[in-house]
Parts: sequence; structure tokens; C-alpha cells
Amino acid sequence: MIVTLKDGSKKEFDNAMSVIDIAKDISEGLARMACAGEVNGEVVDLRTVIDKDCNLNILTFNDEGGRAAFHHTTSHIMAQAVKRLYPSTKLAIGPSIADGFYYDMDREEPFTAEELEKIEAEMKKIVKEDLKIEQFTLPREEAIQFMKDKEEPYKVELIEDLPEGETISFYQQGEFVDLCAGPHLMSTKPVKAFKLTSLAGAYWRGSEKNKMLTRIYGTSFTKSADLQEYLDRIEEAKKRDHRKLGKELGLFTMMDEGPGFPFFLPKGMVLKNTLLDYWRQIHTKAGYVEISTPIMLSRKLWETSGHWDHYAENMYTTVIDEEDFAIKPMNCPGGILVYKSEPHSYRDLPIRMGEIGLVHRHEKSGALHGLMRVRCFNQDDAHIFMMPEQIKDEIKGVVQLIDEVYSLFGFKYHVELSTQPEDSMGSAEDWALATDSLKAALEELNLPYVINEGDGAFYGPKIDFHLEDSLGRTWQCGTIQLDFQMPLRFDLEYIGADGERHRPIMIHRVAFGSVERFIGILIEHFAGAFPTWLAPVQVKVLPISDKFIDYGTEVLQKLKDAGIRAELDTRAEKIGYKIREAQTHKIPYMLVVGEKEADSKTVAVRSRANGDEGPQALEAFIQTVQEEVRTKKTAVPK
Repeated sequence: MIVTLKDGSKKEFDNAMSVIDIAKDISEGLARMACAGEVNGEVVDLRTVIDKDCNLNILTFNDEGGRAAFHHTTSHIMAQAVKRLYPSTKLAIGPSIADGFYYDMDREEPFTAEELEKIEAEMKKIVKEDLKIEQFTLPREEAIQFMKDKEEPYKVELIEDLPEGETISFYQQGEFVDLCAGPHLMSTKPVKAFKLTSLAGAYWRGSEKNKMLTRIYGTSFTKSADLQEYLDRIEEAKKRDHRKLGKELGLFTMMDEGPGFPFFLPKGMVLKNTLLDYWRQIHTKAGYVEISTPIMLSRKLWETSGHWDHYAENMYTTVIDEEDFAIKPMNCPGGILVYKSEPHSYRDLPIRMGEIGLVHRHEKSGALHGLMRVRCFNQDDAHIFMMPEQIKDEIKGVVQLIDEVYSLFGFKYHVELSTQPEDSMGSAEDWALATDSLKAALEELNLPYVINEGDGAFYGPKIDFHLEDSLGRTWQCGTIQLDFQMPLRFDLEYIGADGERHRPIMIHRVAFGSVERFIGILIEHFAGAFPTWLAPVQVKVLPISDKFIDYGTEVLQKLKDAGIRAELDTRAEKIGYKIREAQTHKIPYMLVVGEKEADSKTVAVRSRANGDEGPQALEAFIQTVQEEVRTKKTAVPK
């Protein structure tokens, strides 16, 4: 058999060989680092035997698939440690996740944070034992009985849900056996740097009707230094938590009377409106018009759009005059009605309609998380109606606009192209044309992308933008969706150059996505220290004592007259205290005023970035701030 490696080189073997043996044949060093294999694009166990020609990639911890196998093995080590220490614990599921792993467990006495240290100590023993990890399979009925004998009801339930005739896979390390499809490392020895990070409650299978289990989260690395770097990053993320900073900076709050429905406070509204002013500025420049559509519309509309059949579980509904209505979860049907409200010619197209629309979506209470996951939010939607020959240029225009937005805030990003999902509308031909059009635009822009199979919207394929913040975390925000279906379902038309009726094609797109979520991301990205143009309070005037409040008031008024957002601290506190508090509130500039400043009509400038900048003429300072705001100067966040 001929095995083609990642670098394109080929190796020929006379006999079938496992992935790990092929890795050893390539290099003993590679075999020691190997975590999994990738055969013809599918991640497999190192024990997988290859017996025919294929493409093979040996995955290490640096590869996503290899890292997942490493984390999954650590999950089993943790479960083995728990069973040694607390034998009556019942095991549910223990998958790998983006930054580590978790295991859901059922124990009569819930785990405590103190017990995590005991579990970690036992895990270290298991790693030191260098237990060989082996896979075996059982027929379905034997597998069920095997887990019944071990008194593992959750495993029994999982097996019973598998199809008849399915061969069931198990992994064993020492005395510990777990139901698992893999992949896993060859032994416990490589897992030397790990940490159990937190505890949480989790309903079995995610249903509130089922029992609440304890979820233990953890992470693991090949090197202690990498683990420490990750833990430091997590600690920094806690300091930047937008829920914490949102409260401290007076931006937003959540109320028991409205779970999942954020309340924006005055300073938060300044931040939000400044973002929206910027949004309107760049969209006006790009040829968009702004509309506003109702928050609630008839069920008939949502049936026509397909949302009633494909999205009803996420929608809030009510009855008015014995007719069903739904509070909008998306803005697109309203935008379509605006398009339909008057006839259009080919000369009108493309029409670019923007809307900052308030939408509501039903989220389970357990999924709610500050501004990141809410039940109502403003979405910066835009809908573009166009002719087929305009598709590529319009997509390119949207990509360039989104790039401008993300670059302004210092975000890096990568792009995914999401293709037709199983639950979709429309013909295969329309989907192929739409997908090829998105690919062509991306390739013409030389924008690298990866394919995300089956994750498109139910009405069309999409380009998703995953931005990276200052902590290296990724967030999916911007999206471009190409839609042939809605124009068909709503019978949209335009009159072509030939005088005949034609069907327009539609783009759905957002740049911020959820405005609330984007604000949450910005809070954490900048750690609340917003650039001057975006800061709710740009300047704080600090009189040294009550004697200089009058001059402070004069300074404040000139700042406000110049369009600068400023406040005056008139409290009878020492100047050092006032400065420290202004720093805590992450205000870009502080102006200290005393006798010298009042006499010379100057201000003593302290900046968040540079500290004491010395005395300046007030007019010169104002010009500096105005220029910073005009150019939207944004330093890369620390």
C-alpha cells in the first residue's frame, strides 16, 4: 500500500500497519509526539490499522484533532481517579472541548472545590503508573450487560440508544474501563501537565426534565509552561469579564425581573450609541439606506419565510384578535416587505437596506451569559437585493466593510464558508450556485477560508467571520448569507432591461452581529479601557480643592462645547484619591486644575496611556482629543 503524507511525500508498505507504527517508521520522535491520526480527512485512533492506499497525517498536540485526543485521554484519567476515590460515583459523558475537557458525574454528595485537589493528586499517580490504553469492542447486548454489571446506568442508556447491530467500543487503562469511540493516546504517561479548573451543574442530556449532574472541567498540556500560560490567560480573562466590568463601569445590568434581557445604563448607552453612530457613518458611505421594521408580525409572514417551520422553538408568540403573531427573531422578513412595498427596476439595483433591529430569541436559562447570550438584542442587519451579475461585487463590498470594522478595533479574524445543512429549503442547483458565488468572491479577494460543512442557514450558504480578541479567544460575529429562497417564497420582482419581470437575489449580512454581544466582546478585548473615541467619559476634570471648582466648571463647559464627553469631580476628596478612582474607571484623560492652572488658564494633563503629561493650554488639549476622536485612533489593547 502507498501512504501519502502531509508534505506530499509517499511511503510504500508491504503489509497493513497501524497509524502509530507508521509514525514510528517515519520518526521515533514523531511517534512520541503523536496523539492521533488523520486518514483521508477523518481523525482516527493511533491503533487504527491501515491496509490500503490513503492520505495520512500524524496529529500531535499542535493539531486540533491531536489535541482533542490528548484532552479526551485526560478526561478518562480524571474519571478513573474519581472512581478510585469515590467508587459509588456514576459516570455520564466526558468529551474533549475547545480548551480542555469535562466529565459529567452523578454522586450523592456533590463534589466540592477542595476535592478537586484530591482528584488531581490521584490523576498524577495514574499518569506515573504509565497505564497502557487499549481498545476493545462488544456486541450491543453484551455491552449493555457489561455496563449493568458495573452499575453505570448512564452508559447503559447511551448504549441502548445506539442502533441495533452496532458494535460498541470501549477503552481500558488498568482497572478502569469506559464506553468510548476514541481516539485516545497509547498510554497515560504523556499527560503530565493538567489542571481541574471548575465545577458546574449540568442536566443529563441537557434537558431540565432530567437529573442535575456535576460537571468537572479541566485542561491539559504536554508542557507545564504551556499549562501555566493558559492558567494565566484564564486569570486575565476573569479580570476582563464583561459582567464584572460592566457593573464596575456602570455600563449595563441584568435584573431578576427580566432574565436574559439586558438593561443599558447611561454610560452604556453612550457606548452603544457611539458604536451605532459609527455603523451609520460607514454604511451611509457604502450606499446603504436605513429602515426600521415592526417588532411583531403575523404568523403568516413567518410561515412564508420558513421561520415557523425551521425556527419556531426559538420564537416568542402571542395572539391578537384571534390571530397568531410572533415577536421577530430575525429582521429579514420585515426588510423583504419594505422591498415589496413599491415596484423596482433593474436601474434601482442593488438596493442596500440596513436595520438596527431589536430581535427576541428563546434561550434556555442555563445558556444565558451576560451580554454574550441574551434573549433580546439589536442586530445590525442589512439586506441587499441585487441581480445575479452583481453577486460577486456585492459580496466583495460586504467583506471589505466588515474588514474595515474589525481592523478598527484591532481584531484579527479568520473566515469559514458554511454549506447546505440537512434542514434546508430550495433546490440543489440554487445551493450550488450560491455556494460557488461565495467561493468566487473570497478567492478573488485572496481571503483564505475553510469549509464548514452543513452549517449554513436554512435558506442559503454563508461566510462567517471569526474574530480573535486580545486574549486569543475567537468569536463568530460577522456573517454574509446568500439567499435564493426568500425572494422566491415572497415572490419578489424587478423589471429588467428587457422589460420582463425577474427575481432578485438577496444577501443577509451583519458586521457586529448582536450589538450587545459585540459590546461584551469589546469590554473584554479592551479590559474596559476603551479608545478615546469610544469611551463613555473621555475626560475627567479634577479640581485640587473646592477653591478651584469654578475654574473646573469653566474647563468642563469648554470641553462640552467642543463635543468632548467630560465630567467634573467636585467631591471633597484628596486629589490622589480622585486620580486613582478615575484610573479605576479607565477614563482616557484626567485634567488636574489648581491655583497654577487657574491663573495661567492651563490644565495639568494625565493620560491613561502615558501618566503625567504636564501642563498644557486647554485649547491645545481640546484639539488633541478632537483629532483622536475624529481619526478613531485605536491602540492595540494590552
